[in-house]
Amino acid sequence: MATRKKAATKKKITKKTTRKKMTKQKTKPFKKKLLEMKEQLLKKISSIEKDALGGSQKEASGDLSSYTLHMADLATDTYDREFSMNIATEEQKLVYEIDDALRRIKEGEYGICPTCEKLIAQKRLKAIPYAKLCINCQKDEEATKGSKG
Repeated sequence: MATRKKAATKKKITKKTTRKKMTKQKTKPFKKKLLEMKEQLLKKISSIEKDALGGSQKEASGDLSSYTLHMADLATDTYDREFSMNIATEEQKLVYEIDDALRRIKEGEYGICPTCEKLIAQKRLKAIPYAKLCINCQKDEEATKGSKG
């Protein structure tokens, strides 16, 4: 029985050490695309935050008179700000995923699914260059999350 465990352990070690990697040449276009995406997202986040936090509805509309705003207008203003900040938060999550993908490129782990250790399909990476999991493992993860919630 102990011999079986040792053999299984040897197979795992061998599998990990011989897994395929994407060459630096193959990762170049993905790195470029990721950097472009990150730059666009950061500009969008900055713009959203500037608009959402830039001032009151009164200032934004140019109405600087001494009349007070109606409560419904204040509620709409608050809702719009929260909505914008939620969008910025989601965009920031994408920036974090892009940063993680860039780290994986640097460390030579890009394009390798950490769950099954197989290469992620080029087609998937072209569509979602920050994808961490292969399509099958992604489906499994989503199914697991769906059954929990």
